Amino acid sequence: MSLHPSSTSTAGAAARSATPGGHRAVLLAMCACVLVAQSLVAAINLAIPQLSASDLRPSSAQLLWIVDTYVIVFAGLLIPAGALGDRFGRKGALLTGLALFTGGTALCAAAPSVPLLLAGRGVSGAGAALMMPATMSLLLQVTAPERRAAAVASWSAAVGVGGILGNTGGALILEYLPWQGLFWAYVPLGALLLVWTARVAPRAPRGSAALDVPGSALLVLGLFALLYGIIEGPGRGWGSAPVLGAFGLAAAVLALFVRHGLRAAHPVLDPRLFRLPAVRAGVVGIAATFFGMFALFFVNAQFLQYVKGFSALRAGLGVLPVAIGMMVVTRRSVGWARRIGVRATVTAGLLLVAAGLAALSTADAGTPYPLYAGYLLVMAVGCGMAMPSLSHAVVTALPQAKAGVGSGLNAAARELGAALGVAVIGTALTVRFDAGVPDGPADRADSASHVLAEADRLGPEVHARVVSAYTDAVAVGYRFAAAALLVLGLAVAFGLRRTGRAPRA
Repeated sequence: MSLHPSSTSTAGAAARSATPGGHRAVLLAMCACVLVAQSLVAAINLAIPQLSASDLRPSSAQLLWIVDTYVIVFAGLLIPAGALGDRFGRKGALLTGLALFTGGTALCAAAPSVPLLLAGRGVSGAGAALMMPATMSLLLQVTAPERRAAAVASWSAAVGVGGILGNTGGALILEYLPWQGLFWAYVPLGALLLVWTARVAPRAPRGSAALDVPGSALLVLGLFALLYGIIEGPGRGWGSAPVLGAFGLAAAVLALFVRHGLRAAHPVLDPRLFRLPAVRAGVVGIAATFFGMFALFFVNAQFLQYVKGFSALRAGLGVLPVAIGMMVVTRRSVGWARRIGVRATVTAGLLLVAAGLAALSTADAGTPYPLYAGYLLVMAVGCGMAMPSLSHAVVTALPQAKAGVGSGLNAAARELGAALGVAVIGTALTVRFDAGVPDGPADRADSASHVLAEADRLGPEVHARVVSAYTDAVAVGYRFAAAALLVLGLAVAFGLRRTGRAPRA
């Protein structure tokens, strides 16, 4: 598919998008693309029990890779994809991304082995990386300056709600279909979005963004090595050569990435951008928010099914308070930021996300669901308060010609935060669970799901001990995530002291 726009279609699409109806159509289409791409990050978490029990029999580390491969590729390619859209055309990048996303989900659905499933997840992640920065850039193109803060808030809401609907929609599918059905459901969705966006999305003039292939390769390799060390540490040993080598490689490659960015004429990401307080604080804040939210998404579905005894459908519906809270708070938080300031709004939001994680660490099999839902609502309010102002700070700190790179940086921070949230809490959970689970069922199982299934066959007493060990592991994981988020939140609050005024709605 060509990324070069034609002048005729450019004029026609621009004319349609200039009207109020055209603007609404573009807003809806861009938010729908974001929602679908982001929902696949979360939907896979509901399928973990089915994947564990399937013929694939993935280990705990392989389960983390199944969840994180999509996110790693997504995060690693977002900034290069933003530059690609700026250089060759944002609409073409969006349509190409939708085609790759749809093809990748079809490959996942048909995969007979873990390696092919991982390949499909990677292709889907590459498609999502092309989609995300293009959606924000095209949306800002058709939005008047005085309405851009509200447009970014709607776009941010679609990102957050996409994660929630991925859980809920995935639960509905998995209640009646095997795990393959989850991926098959995205194939017609992707095809419909491809037709819709081809019709309503405007063409944008091509910019001068350079394609920094060496920098892009260094960024992806560095992120992959970092996540490899975190995910493989429990299984291979933290002092093993592969794990220590991965962390050493990540440090060396990311240092080379910074050095390259400082010397290259047109780097994919200029490290000097982080001299801007709004960019620096915004990126850290976005990553921290999604670190906390996706730590929740990874654990929540398993906790509700394994500990509370919920079905996949009930577990998916059980996270709806997060969607409701985010939808209500996200649009209002722009006004709050104008009244009390960006720093106060964002800091309060990040602290609420940390407080929600700490509260969830106290939950067990006897916790009433209304109280559990209250903890989820605390996190939702915090995320809804923090995200719009943080996203707006990153996007508007850069010139319009770099809109694709700016939105790519914005989205990369989210996906990297999500990947780290899944990897860190999954690793903490695995370490604690392996230390506390009884030897009998653990000796004959490859992952937590296998352990729980094996314990269930050995009687109620053994099962109760395994569930207790799992609950304790979840609590430790949540507390670790909450502590990390608290530290990051305080760093963001310190950084925001030098940013400008709140955006106008």
